[in-house]
Amino acid sequence: MIGEIISVGTELLLGQITNTNARFLAERLAELGIDSYYQQVVGDNRERLAAALRLALARSDLVVVGGGLGPTEDDLTKETVCEVLGLRLLPDPALAGEIRGVLHRRRSQVVDAAVAKQSLVPEGAVVLPNPVGTAPGLFVSAGGKYVVLLPGPPQELEPIVRRHLIPLLEDLLGRTAPGSSGEGGSGGRSFLFSRIVKVCYLGEPQVEEAVRDLIHCPNPTVAPYVSIGETHLRVTAKAGRAEEARSLVEATVAEICRREALRPYIFGLDDDTIALACGRRLTARGLTLAVAESLTGGLVGHLLTEVPGASRYFDRDLVVYSNQAKTSLLGVPPEVLAEHGAVSEQTAVAMARGALAASGAGVAVALTGIAGPTGGTAEKPVGLVYIALSGAGQPDECHRYMFGQDRRLVKQRAAHRALVLLWLRLGDHDVVRV
Repeated sequence: MIGEIISVGTELLLGQITNTNARFLAERLAELGIDSYYQQVVGDNRERLAAALRLALARSDLVVVGGGLGPTEDDLTKETVCEVLGLRLLPDPALAGEIRGVLHRRRSQVVDAAVAKQSLVPEGAVVLPNPVGTAPGLFVSAGGKYVVLLPGPPQELEPIVRRHLIPLLEDLLGRTAPGSSGEGGSGGRSFLFSRIVKVCYLGEPQVEEAVRDLIHCPNPTVAPYVSIGETHLRVTAKAGRAEEARSLVEATVAEICRREALRPYIFGLDDDTIALACGRRLTARGLTLAVAESLTGGLVGHLLTEVPGASRYFDRDLVVYSNQAKTSLLGVPPEVLAEHGAVSEQTAVAMARGALAASGAGVAVALTGIAGPTGGTAEKPVGLVYIALSGAGQPDECHRYMFGQDRRLVKQRAAHRALVLLWLRLGDHDVVRV
């Protein structure tokens, strides 16, 4: 089966939001062994959406459309799909009642016209319940083709796919999904299985050189790509059975994790984050963490608290943007600020020591810098960042970086590198399990 993804929304074309739905859907199709050769993005325009649908149906068996199922006039996905497939759009009284119930529970105003619009269903469609919002998913079969309609908000789309669409597609394909315990027949189809090895601190050229021999292997394939402060290696195998594809991938991932040049910097697999990796090492060592942030304004703390259970090891985050806050909350000596400035090695170290003393934590990390676009000088240009660490039974350390001139990227790179340095400082107290 060949699948295609169409993302609907003018905001996507304008770059106002990132198209995370397409990535999520592509990953799920690959896990099911559904080949996906094309993706399209189209604005909220009925004629252009109809053209995109006709093109997709001409070359693909399954078309997954995300977006355009809301209650407003520019939400035209259902109407356009019915036009292209020659289907009627029919009211569903039960669905209307469910939508009203959701709105009542939210204490939202019930607009009859909006409820009527969202409860229209293409004839013969299977309704995929939405556990979060008012727009359900819809599965339509016509002329040997399949069209799936999903709401645009990721917090609605993803649970519909996981709970309802994936089981439906598994039944349609007559097999179990790759990675499950069932055997399932392949029916002549191929199974895809992927894992991601995540490396910090090293650049893409260093990582690529360490696995160059594996990159040239046809199956599994090993492909490097970069994220902020990280290099990822995606390992993908195709085989006639799910278990065979998984076995090929796991063997290659294990080999990558044994490479001496990479092993000290592999912090996780798949959905692991550097914040999660820090939490594992803090827990293993029985340490708590304090953070002092000037430059990043709480971003490091945000990353840490994205991990469930972070309260077990994350003690506090002191956001000290002004010099007065650095002195009053962290005890940074005024003479240090006067002599060296807020953005300096001396101030960063004093901030880390102050966070350690104020909290009683076992380890502390501090950041100060110039995010820009103004405030830089010849001696201290925009993008200059100091990151200091104190505690964990080791001498204080401070690192100086230049992270470019884009304010958002400077902050993101600094926050990520602070966590990388923390993870490295805590040493090898966990094992990446394949």
